[in-house]
Amino acid sequence: MYDAIVIGAGPAGLQAGLTLGRMHRKTLVLDSGEYRNGTVAHMHNVLGDDGTAPDDYRARARKQLAEYPDVEFSPGTVARISGTVDDFTVHFPDGHSEDTRRIVLATGVVDDLPSVVGLDDLWGRRVFACPFCDGHEFDGEEIGVIGAGPRAAHLIGMLGRIAAGITVFPIDTDLPEDLAALGTTGVQVAPAVEAVAAAGEGVTVTAGGKEHPLAGLFVAAGTFHQRGAFIADLGLRMLDSGGIEIDDFGRTSVPGITAAGDLAHRASMPGPMPSVIQAAAAGQLAASAVVQELSV
Repeated sequence: MYDAIVIGAGPAGLQAGLTLGRMHRKTLVLDSGEYRNGTVAHMHNVLGDDGTAPDDYRARARKQLAEYPDVEFSPGTVARISGTVDDFTVHFPDGHSEDTRRIVLATGVVDDLPSVVGLDDLWGRRVFACPFCDGHEFDGEEIGVIGAGPRAAHLIGMLGRIAAGITVFPIDTDLPEDLAALGTTGVQVAPAVEAVAAAGEGVTVTAGGKEHPLAGLFVAAGTFHQRGAFIADLGLRMLDSGGIEIDDFGRTSVPGITAAGDLAHRASMPGPMPSVIQAAAAGQLAASAVVQELSV
């Protein structure tokens, strides 16, 4: 039996594995090979790794973890989890299973983008969501924001001091009052977006039958859902954001299950922060909670 099975091998899961390995806890880290930043060429706002490719970051972390004999890696996904604290069973799609005393959920989330032609193809490359991660790269450039909802004003407030100009492209679900509110932000409001496409190093947005050349785009209208389908069957307390509710140490409402990364956050926060550093810190806290419980 494992002391812990960590489900997910992004920054949260890798850090959880490292923390558990250093405390000589028998740990299995499961890697689906799918990551929220899987399409991203370079990470930013990551101290010591600003500009590093996510693939390189993960590869270096796995190499370091391989030095710890108590940590094992396995590719694949989870079908379901049964049992209770100190006696969980993780079931896999091929029919085999593994037993563990604790679970660390680090599967992350999947972004649900507005239904705009070409948007999925450019996601993480020329279309972004996080101004902390990607805003600086558009210093002095003309950029666009897709969606005119409440988050648009939030993005404009942060990106306005970086970009030379911002054009908002509404989507079909935007409300008239949201569009009216943008009149005080000093941005241009174009007709509803129809399609986006790569153009040289930038993008072209088609709206109202006209093409708008821009350096890049940010999405203000996206949502997300849990990557692990099995999570819905665990009976975890969920938040309005779609995230799993956790306490300060990453403990969920189900004893023995902790969660780390952008799939979970505290109720005091409006939502999870899509940040590599935050995810790694959360993985360390969740693993620390496991060690504390098993040491009692």
